[in-house]
Order: sequence, then structure tokens, then C-alpha cells
Amino acid sequence: MIVSVDFYFLNLDFPLLLSTNTKTKPKGIKVHKQFQTNLCETRIRVRLEEASLRECLKTSTKMSMQFSLETTNGDATGSPLDKVIQEIEKQKETYDKLLVEHRELSQENDINLDQAKRFKNHIVSLKMQLQEKEKEEARSQEINEGKMSALQEGESRLKEEIEKVEEELCSTEQLAHQLQQQTQVSAAMPEKRVVFTGNISVGAEASAGTLAGTSCIDMKVRIMYPMEGGTALITFEDEEVAQKIVTVEQHEIHLGECIIRLTAKPVQFMMPSHIEMDTHVCPKRILISGLPRMVNENQSRLMDRLELHFQKKRNGGGEVESIDMLHDSGNVVIAFAEDNVAKGLTDIKHHELDKTYKLRVTPFVNGVITDLQTRVSVSRRTVLLTGIPDITEQENMEDCLQIHFQKGVNGGGEVDAFIYNPLGHRKLAIFEEDSSKKK
Repeated sequence: MIVSVDFYFLNLDFPLLLSTNTKTKPKGIKVHKQFQTNLCETRIRVRLEEASLRECLKTSTKMSMQFSLETTNGDATGSPLDKVIQEIEKQKETYDKLLVEHRELSQENDINLDQAKRFKNHIVSLKMQLQEKEKEEARSQEINEGKMSALQEGESRLKEEIEKVEEELCSTEQLAHQLQQQTQVSAAMPEKRVVFTGNISVGAEASAGTLAGTSCIDMKVRIMYPMEGGTALITFEDEEVAQKIVTVEQHEIHLGECIIRLTAKPVQFMMPSHIEMDTHVCPKRILISGLPRMVNENQSRLMDRLELHFQKKRNGGGEVESIDMLHDSGNVVIAFAEDNVAKGLTDIKHHELDKTYKLRVTPFVNGVITDLQTRVSVSRRTVLLTGIPDITEQENMEDCLQIHFQKGVNGGGEVDAFIYNPLGHRKLAIFEEDSSKKK
């Protein structure tokens, strides 16, 4: 009996249990490394199982053909068929397990793809947020740059204003220093007593002072004129007489049996027309005013008393280097060895000397002439006589000269002042402002 068994159901074409047609991994998405590793291992395992099944099918086919031949010959038993059936059942179980694993892996793959999609969407959202943030930062930076530019411009303006203010402050300080120096110089002037005597200015002179808004101070002119030997100065009451004498120039004077020839010249002075002076207070000297007029002996005693008084510490004094009297004003200048002594004494101003004299102490002013302009001034009523020989006594010569120039026949007139300086002598003639007419 021939048994023919058809194993068509064994001709199984096992498909690839895990599809490899997965989506290409999107750029910028990270797939979990463990998931990739497991997926690769599963694919390899499935392919190995598939190869094993194919080998089993080939073996089963061969065995089937062999069994068919043996059955035809009547020599075979049923045991090989049972083995094949058992093997097929075993492979079916393996296949079912692989299908289950395939479904599980597919589910995991779908989950991972879903997570990847969510991650991608999250990345896109983060990129959009990052772009918005960058735009906001760019706008904020632009605003900040505008503010910074405005602040820098403001800083530049403030620096310019500060420089201007510093320049103004410097000029103000210089002006304040100058005013302080002027104040100190004004305070250093000796005190003078003045009184209104009834004289007033009228006309253009008064109008000029009123319009200018200033007060005028008249200063008396005192000129020291050094006389050479063999000269004389004669001042006439009438200006015209002096001009006639100067015009004639050469004059002959009879002196007993002798005749002397003199030359009459105008008296010329170099007068300052404009003076500029920088003044400053001397830190070591003081000027003492308010002293009584005394003869030479009493003056020397007074100077000694002043030196002793201002040497004492209890009086605010210190070591005295020098003491000098200004004979034209009667004031005294004291110089100290230290700088701070003079300042303390001038701050007190008024001092008592032995409870007898009330003295006024003011700063001593040093001055440097920075600009001096001069002009030639001619005395209109004074004539200079030169070439006078020394041939007689001084009194005789003076009388002879005065008599000669008082006579009208000689072109003379009334003499207001006369001074004669013989040869070999030195004298200083003091010229003051003419009360009737200015020189």
C-alpha cells in the first residue's frame, strides 16, 4: 500500500517578520541608542530563524520524497513522518513566537516614531522660541545701543559743560585772588584824615565824574630834581617873565668889577603818563602808621621802642630782621624773619605802644612796574641858570642873582622862589604841583 502525504502546507514562504521599510530618520532627531540596538538584534535574530526554517523546509521536502519512495516500495514505517510532523509543530510554535515579537517590536517602533515626532515638534517649537528670543534680544540690543549712544552724547555734553565750568571757576578764582590782593592793597594804605573844605567841581569836570560813576582822587606831585654844581633855580610869579628869560638865554650879570655870563634854560622833567603795576602783599613786612613827628634823637628812641614791642611774642611779634623809617610819610617798615608774624599783626590792625601811642599796622605792599609810559614836562614858571662860577660867597651870589632877575630892565620880575647850588655841592630841589596852573 502506497501512502502519499501532501505537505503543501509545509511549503511556507515565511515573510520577513520585521519590515525594514521604516521611515528615514529625520534630520535633527535623536533615536534612542538602546532602541536601535534592540531593533538590529531582533532583525538579525528573525533573519536567522527564517534561514533555519527554510533549511527545515528543504529537509522536510527531501524526507517527504524519500518517504514517498520508501512507501511505494513497501519498506517504510510511520516513524519518520511523526518526526516531521513534530518538527513542523515545533517550527510553527517558533513562528508564532516570532510573530508575537514582531507585533511587540512594531508597537515599540510606533511608540518610538511617535516620540520622535513629538521630539521633532518640540524641537521646531524650541527653534521658533529661540528665533523669537533672538529677535527680542536684537530689538533690546538695538534699544540699548540707542540708549548707550544717547548716554555717550550726554556724557560728552556734560564733559564740555564741566570743562567750561572749570574754566569759569579758574577765571573766577583768579578774579577773586586779584580782588583779594586789591583788598589787601587797599587795606595796606595808611590811614589819612580828610575833611571837606568847601571846594566843589562844576561844569564838564563834574559831569564827567558823574557819568562815569567813579570817584577821583587827586595826588600831589613831588619831584626830586638833582642840581648840579654851579647852577641855580629861580621861580617867577609871572609865567611870561620866565618865558622871556628863557628866550633871551644868555645873560650878563655885573658882580662888582666882574661880569659873569649865565645861560637860562627851561626846567624839563620826565613825567610818567601811564603806569601799570603788579602789587602783592609782602608776607614778612608790616607798615606802621600813626606815629608822631619827632626830631632825630626822639625818632631813634621811638624806633628802638617799636623794635622791642614787635619782638615780643605776647604782642604777636617775632624776630625782627630790619626796621626802617619812610621820612617822606613818617611811617615805619618792619621786616620779620618768619612769614606768619606779619599776617597776625595786620589782622589785629590797631596796637598800643607803651599805652602812649595808638598805632595802625597794615600789610606792606611790594610792587613791580609792568608798563611805564613817560612824557616830557616843562615847568612854566621856573628857570634853570647854569655856568655860575665860584668867585664869591654863596650869600653874595644869591643876593646878586635875585636882584638882577628882579629888575624889569633885565627882563625880570617878582621872584617866588630861588635856590643856588655852588660848585662842588649837591642838592635836591623838590618840585610840587603849581596851585595856580598845572605844569
